[in-house]
Amino acid sequence: MKVDAKLGAGPATTVIDEARRQEKADYDGLWSSESAHDPFLPLVLAAEHTERTQLGTAIAVAFARSPMPLAYTAHDLQAYSGGRFILGLGSQVKPHIERRFGMPWSHPAPRMREFIEALRAIWSAWNEGTKLSFRGDFYQHTLMTPFFSPPPAPGGAPRVFLAAVGEAMTAVAGEVADGLLVHAFATERYLREVTLPALHRGLTASGRSRTDVEVSLLAMIATGRTEEKMARAVAGVRQQIAFYGSTPAYRGVLDRHGWGGLGDELNALSKSSREGKWEAMGGLIDDDVLHAFAVVGEPAEAAAQIRRRFGGLIDRVSFYAPYESGPHETWDLILKGLKR
Repeated sequence: MKVDAKLGAGPATTVIDEARRQEKADYDGLWSSESAHDPFLPLVLAAEHTERTQLGTAIAVAFARSPMPLAYTAHDLQAYSGGRFILGLGSQVKPHIERRFGMPWSHPAPRMREFIEALRAIWSAWNEGTKLSFRGDFYQHTLMTPFFSPPPAPGGAPRVFLAAVGEAMTAVAGEVADGLLVHAFATERYLREVTLPALHRGLTASGRSRTDVEVSLLAMIATGRTEEKMARAVAGVRQQIAFYGSTPAYRGVLDRHGWGGLGDELNALSKSSREGKWEAMGGLIDDDVLHAFAVVGEPAEAAAQIRRRFGGLIDRVSFYAPYESGPHETWDLILKGLKR
């Protein structure tokens, strides 16, 4: 099982030091996210100051861009990193695409399939010299001249990973992506009964096998090396589970466990004007729900839990700690436990 780390944004020296430290600690990949910062710029620094660690976006918002400018950025990062770049894509949700990014929204799963196919057509034109003639329902790319064509990238086109929660988008990952980024709001049962079967349907449709796709899990973890830190971690994870559970788009995960009523309660509370509502929502997450969604335990125990629950289901894992997560040594202990 590969173990990945998060690469944050910040001053260049901080990003460089963090990238070097994570590579020295033997993480397999460094992933930069798109939230309050650009997801690509930290990876330029990491590409220059690391040698072997894979570098990826988890995620870049596909529908905030057209395939062509994103193809240039990913191609350049593949070149800068010597072939170590992975383009991790996600769809985001309709209000953000339309109201934050000012871009069109429609048919997310078919659009994403076509988006990735368009990227591959563009990269093929640059890396193999094929004629660019991509005509789809959402995107068309039919013009590429030598002046605008970069030289081939080391290792060819970047691999593409796709983030998915629902079955339709997960099947798209099986059809056209090189990897699946499993959302943190997932349980072992949901992974076994919904996610992986949907992935296999996509693989079957494209004539591929499970070995053609890497499954990466963002694992919610509550850990600490003292009772006080454990209590703080558990409280933070309860609140994060409640936040995701209040979102209708993730209702299917709760329904799979018979917890749909909890989703209704969380959603209603999230829309209320009640003071301290987010803390109150965390209080609705009982131990059964907590342990279904999160790995809870001291670092050595957390590593064992990840292996027991997800070994054989996933190919790589990264740690999600929605709280004050403490020193690097805590996470390095889990890393070492998984690397044994």
